[in-house]
Amino acid sequence: MDVGVRQLRDALSRYLTEVKAGRTVTVTEHGRPVARIVPVARPTRLEQLRREGRVQPARRVKQPAPDPVSTEGPLSDLIAEQRR
Repeated sequence: MDVGVRQLRDALSRYLTEVKAGRTVTVTEHGRPVARIVPVARPTRLEQLRREGRVQPARRVKQPAPDPVSTEGPLSDLIAEQRR
């Protein structure tokens, strides 16, 4: 079921009742889908894949990217210098 933002705001209780009944509500803005309201009891696709053992959570936390290297001149000169 698709509903516009204004319509959702004006009748939120009615749409939440639909979600409680097991239906999914897709929220649109200017006719384009922007959000989806789904029942909590229904597992997400990712949760389902985890239960099936087809997806595993990351073993490590992703490390932040290193600070950029500042250099004078073109990047190709820096690469050539590091290859020596």
